[in-house]
Amino acid sequence: MASTFGLHGGRPRCFAFWQEFSKCYAGTDNPKQCKPMADDYLECLHHTQEIARAKAVKAEFVRKAEKQAHEGRKVADILAEGAIAGVGLIQRGDDQTKH
Repeated sequence: MASTFGLHGGRPRCFAFWQEFSKCYAGTDNPKQCKPMADDYLECLHHTQEIARAKAVKAEFVRKAEKQAHEGRKVADILAEGAIAGVGLIQRGDDQTKH
């Protein structure tokens, strides 16, 4: 853990996960028991599983849209029916600096 201070002061967003992992690691004889806590901490830091799920959802949406486009529907009609709704968990571009 690099620091115990967050970007805007106070605790960092993943501090609770770090504490759980640290507590487990300090109190065990077998570090393999702490793997779930380490995975939770790394997911909090890097969002790898969340990004993978978002990519899978987008790929499925694109696959279905392409299938419908080959069936003779217009792309505008396909997109008008619905789109992928973002939940705002992953910020891209200039929005990252607002955290």
